[in-house]
Amino acid sequence: MKLYTKSGDKGTTSVIGGRVDKDDTRVEAYGTVDELNSFTGTAISLMDGFAYEDLKKDLIEIQHELFDCGSDLANLTEPIQSFKVSAVMVEHLEELIDQYVTQAPDITRFILPGGSMAASALHVCRTVCRRAERLVVTLTKESEINLEVLRYLNRLSDFFFALARVANAREGLADTEYIRSAEVFGKPSEGTDKS
Repeated sequence: MKLYTKSGDKGTTSVIGGRVDKDDTRVEAYGTVDELNSFTGTAISLMDGFAYEDLKKDLIEIQHELFDCGSDLANLTEPIQSFKVSAVMVEHLEELIDQYVTQAPDITRFILPGGSMAASALHVCRTVCRRAERLVVTLTKESEINLEVLRYLNRLSDFFFALARVANAREGLADTEYIRSAEVFGKPSEGTDKS
């Protein structure tokens, strides 16, 4: 089997139910989800030792779910019953966030991305996730899609934020607070970006 097909040489690509231009919003959306999946793999590769086994396990599951997101976004014609991303997946993410947020110190101010290699990579994942979410919002204005994908990506960026803080905590590194910030989070353990 040849890796290349030449079918996209004129600037179109196959999706479920047809072909679209490679710069179509749908392709931009699921392509950015694919980019996020790659950055997630990078974050996993930077996690050494037993201290990260639970994070790596959860992130590998996220990688599978990002493929599900991409599949749903690439779907032009299939009925809603065939969608893969569900409310159950969003609820599971919320459970993981609630679990991990207790494993890092409380914060009251915005923090700067960085710290350990793993935490820095997870912050990149968070920001790429937000870009994917923005593209999916744009796509909802053009086409009907599985809206659970939008909810999932919104929650996933919070998940990456929580994990980045846990990674720093496990390395014994303090997050760097944004020094020009007032105390913007009124309650302990509410340090996600809240959108």
